[in-house]
Amino acid sequence: MRSYTEDHAKAGIETELPGVECWENQFPGYEIEIVVPEYTSICPKTGLPDFGTIRINYVPDAWCLELKSLKEYMNAYRNLGIFYENAVNRILRDLVGACKPVSMRVSGEFTPRGGIRSRIEARYVRPEE
Repeated sequence: MRSYTEDHAKAGIETELPGVECWENQFPGYEIEIVVPEYTSICPKTGLPDFGTIRINYVPDAWCLELKSLKEYMNAYRNLGIFYENAVNRILRDLVGACKPVSMRVSGEFTPRGGIRSRIEARYVRPEE
């Protein structure tokens, strides 16, 4: 049986990546969807590439994600060893930290490996004050 280590499980979660810039939102009460159809990263256990589509849906508050810096952030995953379950949750954490939205959903649909396709979704809803 293959042995997965704690290092495999935590790989890439705290690696430094480029920051995502934001710009000031001008309108309330709408949703933005961003699709990244060419996401890639590296499996920390096998060293093989993972491919997928990342969807980011969010309701902005004061700030919107700036797309060029978001692209640079997403491209940084190309050489990063990280399980895609962790990548989806990390992307959510990092983007919520950048733009502090009303709500956000990040989902990843990954190409099949060994006949199995995975779809991971992570959500954030700002707590009531």
